[in-house]
Amino acid sequence: MTEISDRTTSPLGAQISHMLKARGVEVIFGIPGVHNQEMYRGIEEAGITHVLARHEQGAGFMADGYARASGKPGVAYVITGPGLCNIMTAMGQAYSDSVPLLVLSSCLDETAATTGQLHQMLDQRAAAACVCDWSQEARTAASAYALIDRALTEFATKRARPKHVQVPIAVLQAVSEAAPAEAPLVACPAIAAQVVDEVAKALDDAEKPLIILGGGAVRCASAWRDVVTRLGAATFTTYAGRGVMGVDAPLDFGACLARPDSAAMVAKADLVLAVGTDLSQCDLWRPHLGHRAPLIRVDIDPANLGRGPHCDRAVLADAGALAEALRARSLTLKSGWQATEISAARARWRAECDAERPGILPLCDALRAALPTETMIYSDMTQFAYVAQEVWPMSQPGHWHHPTGFGTLGYALPAAIGGAVARRGGPTVCIAGDYGFQYTAQELGTAVELRLPLPILLWDNGKLKEIEDSMVRAQIAPNAVIAHNPDFLALARAYGAHAVAPATLEGLQGAVRAALGADRPTLIHMSPALSHA
Repeated sequence: MTEISDRTTSPLGAQISHMLKARGVEVIFGIPGVHNQEMYRGIEEAGITHVLARHEQGAGFMADGYARASGKPGVAYVITGPGLCNIMTAMGQAYSDSVPLLVLSSCLDETAATTGQLHQMLDQRAAAACVCDWSQEARTAASAYALIDRALTEFATKRARPKHVQVPIAVLQAVSEAAPAEAPLVACPAIAAQVVDEVAKALDDAEKPLIILGGGAVRCASAWRDVVTRLGAATFTTYAGRGVMGVDAPLDFGACLARPDSAAMVAKADLVLAVGTDLSQCDLWRPHLGHRAPLIRVDIDPANLGRGPHCDRAVLADAGALAEALRARSLTLKSGWQATEISAARARWRAECDAERPGILPLCDALRAALPTETMIYSDMTQFAYVAQEVWPMSQPGHWHHPTGFGTLGYALPAAIGGAVARRGGPTVCIAGDYGFQYTAQELGTAVELRLPLPILLWDNGKLKEIEDSMVRAQIAPNAVIAHNPDFLALARAYGAHAVAPATLEGLQGAVRAALGADRPTLIHMSPALSHA
């Protein structure tokens, strides 16, 4: 990159946009206000596209969805105080799911000696620090540039997690020198040959190796597929790792670690290699993985290696670097796992999913048959998604995004908007429940403004069914699980979107295909009765 030498008379707020553009940022999501308006001075001049959200939480989810779809950092501009508070839910979700989200906010020039200021908080920076990797205040132009570059560098070299940089209003307004040229990024150190030797030997010595592939393996999926195939290893994927093995791998158990008796399958392995996964509560939903054999964990985050199931060997490394190193080794093909056994387990778990939450599986099958294989899907916290995550095979990794971990409602619609912006021309779909959709329904306005051909699949069972079921299991009389719903079709049309309510599965398939080619978003209403039509 060359230094921007002709921008030495601009306020810092404008300089920041030019800096981001020079660093490869093409889209910013946000909402302008009197406190952060200087950040908007240079957006158009820099050639950056701005997407206007209806709520800062929506802006954060849009930036999250954009980052997941594009592989680039998602950037959001928000105002002091309530603007930052509103985006903190999205920051927390990005933290849970390792998403590179950069939030730039304004802040008051001082708060210690003055009270009653517009948007004043006791400690804005500290509040944001609770839901992101780090939160810092830039009190000079030089520190703003340094912190932004620090964030972008860490996104590229470490576990990607959200960062927050706040800049006082007076500093944003002050005339500043242009940002310095981008420094060349030094490549991460290669994984030590001795470590590769140890892992390769452990895999070669095993007769029934099991490899668990998490979100860290998504961007190096082809390498891991090759290693797994040459070994004859069985695999599980986490929800974040869905699609890493594709749909035709005969020894893949799928994303079914949460099935209670998956522990019995794990116990059959004589070596377990867990790659790029927390093996957290949201992966397992039980206290223990179930392994009896040695466990090797590979992760780019050193803190992760000290958490979760006890392991016999902790390897601090990038999942892709290890896969490529193993790919170059001579690996012995195993015959300990039988495809029939794994196929039977998957069929049993599929039936369990259907029995636990009836009526959803037929819709999943119909939708999967209707959608192009390259479709990217964003789902919300809804029973439809809980079933789909286990029964909907993914042919490509990184094409289904769900708010795992933090588990916030309202994620799917704005995140899908961000994803659709990132992949203009590529099919993108939103799946939401009737309750969660209403958290961020106002972002329909953004989708309409952008003329996005976005199918919004709304699963409407008229209640918080997952909570109702949980209350019943806990012997609690269901309470506060039914709310009055609007006329969703009329609501969507009021925003200017298309809206349909198919009466059959064939009608659902046709509606989805039509929505992918429409001139604006389409809300497609689905009810439990649809699976019996």
